[in-house]
Amino acid sequence: MAATLVDFYINVVPLAAWVWYKESNFFSALLWTVLLICLGSVTTCFYILLQFLKLSLQESSQDPIYHVLLQHSSKDGVEKKQYFPVIIARITFIALGCVMLATLLYTIFTDGSPFRKELLTPWMTATLIDFYINVIAVSVWVAYKESSWLSAFVWILLLICFGSISTCAYIVRELFQLSSQDPLYLVLFNNGNRYVKYLQMFGKKL
Repeated sequence: MAATLVDFYINVVPLAAWVWYKESNFFSALLWTVLLICLGSVTTCFYILLQFLKLSLQESSQDPIYHVLLQHSSKDGVEKKQYFPVIIARITFIALGCVMLATLLYTIFTDGSPFRKELLTPWMTATLIDFYINVIAVSVWVAYKESSWLSAFVWILLLICFGSISTCAYIVRELFQLSSQDPLYLVLFNNGNRYVKYLQMFGKKL
């Protein structure tokens, strides 16, 4: 159960990071983060639903995932300044992935296989359902990011089998595709929409 909770809360970190990017108000971002920690996937589903409800008809018909991921202020042409560098994000998610890997190995060596009937208590079942609903949200993002259905399928399968280890590995891979000078939020978008954001940034500088 302890290992499962570590896995669950590491998976909450990228969701919380996205919420902080999305929200322009510090207190609303903090509130949503607390709700993510306390209520898990219930908050994830409700927050994502709210973002879809906020889309205009044009945004819904064009590229709804892109506009849901996009920061509110960016839609109005105002970029919120980002204070979290790409290199710090790389180190953070490498560290989180290592923590989960160490937790998994320690638990296996000290407690044995996790595939035992006596471990499947009602609370463990509820936690696993909670965990995998969050995995679905991350998997939709992975499918949106990947240009190949085969690579998307492989990554989603890894997410299902290895949880937050795969989440961290995928995010680190995507972060290494950015330069250290790039704004961190570009990791959210696929290559086509990332190029659009580059053009918007370049246009503003001009």
